[in-house]
Amino acid sequence: MEELKTADVMRGDEVENGFDAIVIGSGYGGSVAACRMSMAGIKVCLLEKGRKWESQDFVTDSMNITSAVRMENRNLGISFGPKDALFQVFEQNDSIATVACGLGGGSLVNAGVMVPTPVLVRRDPNWPKEWERDWNFCESAATAMLKVQSIPIKFPSAKVLDEIVDEEIEGCFESSLNLSIDFDLEESLSNSRKIQQRGNCLACGNCLAGCPYNAKSSTDKNYLLTAIQAGCVVHTTCQVQYVVKNSPNQEGRTSRKRRWSVYLNEIDFIACDFVILSAGVFGTTEILFRSQMRGLKVSEALGCGFSCNGNAVAYLAGSPAPLNGYGLSREQLWKKAFHERPGPSISSSYTSSLGFTIQSAVLPSAYPNLLFKGVTTYGWPNGYWFFHGILDKLKQVLSFKASQAIVLNAMGYDKGDGKIMLQRDTDKVSFFPPLDSLLPQKVNVFQRITKKLGGVLFIPRYRSTSVHHLGGCNVASDPSRGVCNASGQVFDLQNPASVHPGLYVCDASLIPRSVGVNPSFTITIVSEHVSKHLVSDILKYECQRGIELSAINDNKHSTPKTNTNRSQRSIVMVKETMKGYVGGMPCAIFLIMKMNPESWKDFNQSKESLGECHPFLRGKVGGYVEFRGIEKDNLYIIDGEVNLCDTGCRTPFTQYMTYDLLLAASSGARYILKGKKTLNPYLFGLYAWRETTTLQVRIEKVSENHSMNDVSILEGELSISILELLKSFLSLKGKKRGQFISLLLKTFVRTYILQIPRLTYKNSTPMGFLENLCGYTSRIEITTEDGITISCTKFSCAQYPSRVREGKQRNPVILINGYSTESYYLPTEPIDLARTLLGEGHDVWLLQSRLHPLNPSNDFTIADVGRFDIPAAINKILEMDGSCRKVHVVAHCVGGLASHISLMGGHVSSSCVASLSCTNSSMFFVLTLLSMVKMWLPVVPISMAILGKNKILPLLGTSSISRRHQLLKLIAYLLPRYERCTCNECEVFSGIFGNTFWHENVSPSVHHWLNKESSTVLPMAAFPHLRKICKAGFIVDDKGNNNYLIHPERMAFPTLYISGGRSLLVSPLTSFLANKYMKLHQPKFRHERVVVNGYGHSDLLIGEKSCKEVFPHIVSHIKLAENEGAITGEAKKRCSRGEALSWSEDPHDEYGGFATWFSPWVITWMFLCLFVLLLFPFFT
Repeated sequence: MEELKTADVMRGDEVENGFDAIVIGSGYGGSVAACRMSMAGIKVCLLEKGRKWESQDFVTDSMNITSAVRMENRNLGISFGPKDALFQVFEQNDSIATVACGLGGGSLVNAGVMVPTPVLVRRDPNWPKEWERDWNFCESAATAMLKVQSIPIKFPSAKVLDEIVDEEIEGCFESSLNLSIDFDLEESLSNSRKIQQRGNCLACGNCLAGCPYNAKSSTDKNYLLTAIQAGCVVHTTCQVQYVVKNSPNQEGRTSRKRRWSVYLNEIDFIACDFVILSAGVFGTTEILFRSQMRGLKVSEALGCGFSCNGNAVAYLAGSPAPLNGYGLSREQLWKKAFHERPGPSISSSYTSSLGFTIQSAVLPSAYPNLLFKGVTTYGWPNGYWFFHGILDKLKQVLSFKASQAIVLNAMGYDKGDGKIMLQRDTDKVSFFPPLDSLLPQKVNVFQRITKKLGGVLFIPRYRSTSVHHLGGCNVASDPSRGVCNASGQVFDLQNPASVHPGLYVCDASLIPRSVGVNPSFTITIVSEHVSKHLVSDILKYECQRGIELSAINDNKHSTPKTNTNRSQRSIVMVKETMKGYVGGMPCAIFLIMKMNPESWKDFNQSKESLGECHPFLRGKVGGYVEFRGIEKDNLYIIDGEVNLCDTGCRTPFTQYMTYDLLLAASSGARYILKGKKTLNPYLFGLYAWRETTTLQVRIEKVSENHSMNDVSILEGELSISILELLKSFLSLKGKKRGQFISLLLKTFVRTYILQIPRLTYKNSTPMGFLENLCGYTSRIEITTEDGITISCTKFSCAQYPSRVREGKQRNPVILINGYSTESYYLPTEPIDLARTLLGEGHDVWLLQSRLHPLNPSNDFTIADVGRFDIPAAINKILEMDGSCRKVHVVAHCVGGLASHISLMGGHVSSSCVASLSCTNSSMFFVLTLLSMVKMWLPVVPISMAILGKNKILPLLGTSSISRRHQLLKLIAYLLPRYERCTCNECEVFSGIFGNTFWHENVSPSVHHWLNKESSTVLPMAAFPHLRKICKAGFIVDDKGNNNYLIHPERMAFPTLYISGGRSLLVSPLTSFLANKYMKLHQPKFRHERVVVNGYGHSDLLIGEKSCKEVFPHIVSHIKLAENEGAITGEAKKRCSRGEALSWSEDPHDEYGGFATWFSPWVITWMFLCLFVLLLFPFFT
C-alpha cells in the first residue's frame, strides 16, 4: 500500500483522546453529518482527502488544467497527476468515471442543480419507507441550508433548445430547475445567517470547473462552515484507508478508550466512538472493503447495486446556432451583457416520456476542447469530424468567428446491476457499470438534436461516462439485500440481526437505485435523515456513559487545517521483509516502520549514555503478514510497535530488537505476533549477522471468550536476506536517515565491541522467608561410608498447611542439586519445587552433598557423591520413615550424573526408587559447543594447577582470598560467555562453568540470593572427573572407564528427562539419548522426555515461571509413578510401537541455541588462541 501523509497538525490530545465522531469525506453527505452533529455539541472531526479550494484557486485556462486532474488508467495500471487533484478520473475497460476531490466534494464542480426526487423513484419497493416519514422535513432543511434559487432568466442555450425539443424529443416537457447558486447579491449580503460573504452569479458558464467568482453555494460555504463555527475540527489532505473496530472485551496488545480506530495510513490512526463514511461511492466502498480485509464483518452485498444514474454525455460542436456554450474568461466576460452570457452550466432540462432527462451544459473555459473532439470521442456524422477541432482552434487563433458548441447530458434509469470490487493484487478499486437499456434512445435523441442544430456530434468511445454515482453500500431491510439499514448503520454480518455500533454511511452510496435526475438534492435529503438518527444515537450513547455534551466554540470562524510536512522532517521510514517458517509452515512479514513517531525534545545525551533507547530507534509498525497456514488472506497489522534497542534490567549487556504486532484477518480473527532479535556480546560479534537478521517469533491467536482451549500458539524463526536488507537500506526515507543509521550502528558497537551495560541489574535484597518453614523443617547430618559429613534438610508435609490431604501416604522425594548451586529451595520466592512437592503430600529431603557450599570438600570426585553421599541419604530416609519402601529421586545437572552413577553402579538398588526425574542431566551428558570447546581445551588442568592444594574457591567479592584464587577468578572473569552480568560473583561463576541460566527467566531476588547468599564457595576438586564425563559424553568413573552404561537392568523404574529448549551448557541430546536408552532397555516402565522452550539450564528450576511451565511435568510424573506398576499387555505393545517411532534425530536439537558459520574445530582453535592471549601477560 502506498504511503500517505499524516495529519501532523493534529494536537497530541486529539490523537490520544480521539473524538466522539469522525466524518470521512466532505461532500453533501459528510457536510450534512458534520454540521448536524457539531450543532448538537458533539466533538467532531472531519477528514478530507483533498485540499481546501478558494475561488481564486480554480483553473480557468485549459493550459493549466493538468494541475487539477489526476488520471488513473486501470487497464494499463498507470496514473499521473496530483493525488489531491480536484478532478479524479478513472478509466477501466470500456468505462470512465469522474469524481471531485476537495473540501466540499462534488459540490465544488457540479452545476448545483437541485431538483426534487421523482415520485416514481420514491415508490420503488427498494426505497426505504423510513425515509418517507420525514422526507418533507428533511427536504425543507436541505433547501434552507443550500439556499436553492430559481434561474432568473433564459440564457442563449436554453432559448435555442426550447424551440426544438418538442419536435425532437418524444413526449418531452421542460423541467423546472433550481440551483444552489446565488443570483441575488443584495439578498445574500443582507442575510444575517450568512457565514461568509459570497458573490452573485455572473453567468460565466464555468461552474463545472469550480466557480471563480464565489457565487456557488457549495457545501464548504454552508454546512461545513456552520459545522466549523459549532466546533468541528477539519483536516484536509488526509486520506482514510480503513477503519478497525476496537472490541473492549477482546484481549490484545493495547486497550483503547474509543470504539473505532480510523487509519490514515498503515500506522497512524485516530480513535473515535462513531465513524461516518461519506467519502463518495468509490471512497466509502473502498474503505469498507479494506476494513473487511482487517476483520470487519459486512454484508456480501458490499459493492453491489452500483448505479451510474443512466448518465450519457455527448458534445455538439460546429453549430451555427447561437448556443454560447463556451465558458467565458475574465476578459471576455465584461464584453457581453448578462443575458448574452452562457449562464450557469446547466440552465435547461427536458424530460422525455421514454424515461430519461436531457440537459444542456456549458463547457468551462478550463476544459480542453480537443479532448472532446476526437481524442476520447468519435464524430457523427462521419466525414471531416477528425479535423473539426483543429480547424476550430485555428479560427480562434486567427480571430475568425468560431462555431458554437454545447454539451448534452442525459440521465435516466439504468439497471443498477453494476459492481464495485477491490482487486487484492493491486489494492485498487475496480468498477463495472450497470446496463443502460435506454442508451440507444439517448444517443438517438442526441443525433436528432444535432441534425436540427447542425454541426458535429462527438460521442464518447466508452460504454459508460458517468459523473453521478450511486449505490455500492445500498440501504436495505436486511444484510442479505444490502449493506446498511435506513438509518445508515452498517449491518454486522456476524450477527445479521444487529449493526456495527457507531459505524454509519452517509452519502450517495446508500441510494438503492438510479434517480433519473441530478442526484445532489436527493443525497442531501437522505443525509439529513441519516444525520437525524445519527445525532440521536450519539446523544443516547453519551448519556449512557454519563458524559455531558456541550458545543465547542473555541474554533469559531477557524479555517480548515491542512496537512504539512514540517514534523515529518524528524521521521524516518523503514521497510523490512523477513521470511521463514512458523510452526513448520512458510511465513513472511512485510513491515513499514515509522521511526521516531513521538517528540524527543526531552531526550538528552545523559539518557543515551545510560543506555536508554534513542527515539529514532523506536517506532510504529504497519504492513502485513503472509501466513497461509492459518489464514487464506493476508494478516494486516492494525497496531504495531518496534524497538531496535530494547534492554531488560536483568540483561543489561544484551540488546534486543523487539516487534510487538496486533494482526487482523478477514475472517475476523485476531493474532498477536511477538518477535525478538537477541544480540549477545559473545565473542565480539561472531554471531552478529545471524542475530541481527534472525527474528524469533511467537504467534498467538486472541481468544474472544477467554477460553484456553481456543488459544493456539505457534513459534518459529524468520530472517532477512542480504538482498532484502539492501532493499531496506535503499528504501530509507526521511531527512535524518543518516542519523538513524549512525545511531543503530552505535548500538551494535556498544553491544558487541565495547560491551558496556545499558542498565544495572536490579539486585534486590532478599525479602526473607515468605512462609515460616521452621515448624516443619529440620536439618539432619549424615556421615557417609567414607567418613565425610553431609546433611539433608527435611521438609515434613504433616504440618504443612497447604498440602493435599488424602488417605494414602505418599513416598518421600529426595532433591539432589547440581554443582554447588541451590535450585530446589528458594526462600525469596513464593513457590519453589520443594514447597510444590510438599503441597502434594510428599515429605521432601533436600540433599547437601560434598558438592554443596554447606559441606564443601577439598578432595572428591563425582563418583564419590554417587558412591557415598546419595546411598547414605536414601538409607537415612528409609530408616527414619519406616512405612515407606521407595523414594522419588529428582536430580539436576551434576546431581543427575551422580544419581545415575549411584544407581547404575549398584550403590542404590532400583527397588528403593519409585521414579527418577532429571533436568538437563542423565547417564548421557552432551554439551553445547562453547562448553565442549572449554572442556577440550586445557582450561580445567590449568585451573587446577593455579588452585594448588586449596581447591575450594571463594566466590563472594568481599571474601579474603589468596593470589592463586584471585588469578583464577580474573581468568574466569575474562573468559567469553553467552550473557554478561554486572554482578561480579555471577560473572566468575559463569566464566568457570558457562552461563547456567538465562537472566531474563530469573527474578532479581533469586539472582541476588544465589550470588550473595547461597553460592558462597565453589569446591572444584571434582572438575577433572567432570571433564572426563563431558569429553566421553556419558558417565564414566574417575579413571575414565565405562562401568555404568553396561548395567541398564539396574534402572527398573519410570523416568522423566527434562531439557531446556534454549540450550545452555547441556544440549537437549542429553535427554533425548537417555529417553531412547531407557525405552530400549526398560520397555516395561513409563519413560518420558520433555523439552521446555525458552529455558536454558538451571532456570528450569529457579525460573520465575518454572512453577507453571516446568514443575507440573515433575509433579505429574511422580503422581503417575505412585499409582502405576509395570506396564503389561496392550500398553506394552504401545510402548514398543512408540519406541520404534522414536529412533530419529532429536527434533529439539539445539532449538534456539547458538549456530555459526564456522565448524567446531575452527571455534576450538579460536578459543585456544584467545586462551593463550589471556595467559600470556602472566608468564612474561
